[in-house]
Formats: sequence, C-alpha cells, structure tokens
Amino acid sequence: MRADVDADGDAEVAPEAEAGVTADGEPTDAAESVERALDAFRAGDPVCVHDFADREGETDIVYPAGAVDEAAVAHMRNDAGGLICVAVADPVADAFGLPFLADALDHPAVDDDPDYDDRSSFSLPVNHRETFTGITDEDRARTIVELAGAAAAVDADPAGYAPEDFAAEFRAPGHVHVLRGDRDGLGGRTGHTELGLAMAEAVGSAPAAVVCEMLDDETGTALAPADAEAYARRRGIPYVEGAALVEAFK
Repeated sequence: MRADVDADGDAEVAPEAEAGVTADGEPTDAAESVERALDAFRAGDPVCVHDFADREGETDIVYPAGAVDEAAVAHMRNDAGGLICVAVADPVADAFGLPFLADALDHPAVDDDPDYDDRSSFSLPVNHRETFTGITDEDRARTIVELAGAAAAVDADPAGYAPEDFAAEFRAPGHVHVLRGDRDGLGGRTGHTELGLAMAEAVGSAPAAVVCEMLDDETGTALAPADAEAYARRRGIPYVEGAALVEAFK
C-alpha cells in the first residue's frame, strides 16, 4: 500500500471530510457510516469494507463494477494488493451459466472447505473477448465493465440472456475472477461478495461489485482494520463495518 503517498513521501489527504468522523472529529455511528458508503457507491466511488473479526477479518476496497476504469484497477492493485474479483448476484450467475469453480474442476486438489465459511464463492476467471492478454489495467477494466453491462442486461431481462451470450462476450480462463453471490444474499452468507452486492442493490446499480483485499506491505498479511480505517480517512474513502451493512439491509 503505497499509492496514498506522493512523490515527496507525504501522505495525500483528500479534501473531502474524513471518512468515519464528523466535522468535529468525532466517530460517526454505524448508520451514518452506511449512508456515507452508499453515497460513495451511488457516485461510482470506492468504499473500504471490513467483514468480521471472526470471519476473514479483512478489509476490501469495493467498487460498483460498472464504474471501474483503468485508474480504479491501478488503485486496487497498488493500494489493496489482493485479488481483483467481480461478484455477481446469483440469478445473474445462473443466466451466465457459471458454476462454482470447485464444482467445475475434476482434480484431487479440489477442497472447497475454507476455515472462514462453508465454501468459497469463486466461479470462472474470465477475459472479455476484445482484450489482449487480459491482465493490463485497460484489459481488466474492460472485462469488469462488460461484466457489469451483462449483469445489468440479465437484471433487465432475465430470460433474454443465455450462457451462449456470455460465451460470445467472454472467454475462460482469464484474469478477472467472477464470484457467485449467495442465493439468499446476506441472509445466506456475509462475505465481501454479498456485502458488495447488497450495496449495489441498495443504490440501484448493476448487480455486480468489484472486491479486492487490502494487504499489509510490511507483514504480507491482511491489513489490520485500524490501519485500513486510517488509510480510508487519509484518502477520503468511506470505511464501513460489515456488521453495520448487515444491520442496515436486514
């Protein structure tokens, strides 16, 4: 995480009000942090979302997928450093014909029993067919935006989009990992996949959200919540706890 430092080594402080605090410097309550997060998401801006200390215990940078451009991809790979994934709602994944990756693989290494949940949400990694290698900021942004567009098309006309349509637009394997949201949303699973999709639904954007874990450069582990919140404050990015989102959307 170094992109919040300018060429002179000084931290860049965004002109907006600090995330997670009032104008007087006092902490905001959970409801206000949710409103700040949704306002940012509605505007196409990122949000830092911490899930739960007894789950992954990670903070992800989360974007509405349709708002991602090359700069957003660069932001995530520099300031977060984890895996850039696109979560899509369960009905969208069904229309795309996307399986859970563990169900699609026939190999003795398959073992989808993570310590933090009942199963992972990984589906196929894809590239848009009009990308080249698929890994550049430009290529990944193109794939992400096109996934959001396809998700919006399914949302508008579920019967009008088929797996063959998905295959005409995307190819696998690729460099953008697609995640399947739980069929029951936050009622069935409370991962970053479902938290991001819940925010997308709340603001009326396409049922697709980009998530990327924030890692610590010094330790190589997940960035501590306090450090993630301090980063968000410096950059003027809303920081919200998963518990606050679950409470707001229940």
